[in-house]
Amino acid sequence: MDKIASFTINHIVLEPGVYVSRKDKIGAEVITTFDLRMTAPNREPVMNTAEVHTIEHLGATFLRNDPEYKNRTIYFGPMGCRTGFYMVLAGDLTSRDVAPLVTRMYEFIRDFKDAVPGASPRDCGNYLDMNLGMANWLAKRYLDHTLYNITDNHLVYPD
Repeated sequence: MDKIASFTINHIVLEPGVYVSRKDKIGAEVITTFDLRMTAPNREPVMNTAEVHTIEHLGATFLRNDPEYKNRTIYFGPMGCRTGFYMVLAGDLTSRDVAPLVTRMYEFIRDFKDAVPGASPRDCGNYLDMNLGMANWLAKRYLDHTLYNITDNHLVYPD
């Protein structure tokens, strides 16, 4: 069986960043999957489910309301390893293309203080598993340590 692409990335040296994970062609359209890596795998603690769940709700809400990307957003959700998120967008895009979008999204998450969208028993299957304060903190950390100081090392997977 072939190893899937995400298992070929060297997680020992991977740093937080915004990476193109894969590109898929569906008909005439290219779908780009981004790896929004928030923590250094196997070297930093993973995020807990409550803050991951909160970031998922806020990030998906932000993307699906963004004037430029709402009709290009296919998916936003957590990695199983809890070190980051996948963002899937329609279009043949680069990490540099979406870095401003990702920065705006994480500023929205950092600054969000209201009731988390969709965090109710009617709208979510695990609405009590939320931690807005920690989601705010993690978004600020990602902005300060990675997004505000983004370099090519944060945009291209290491060898």
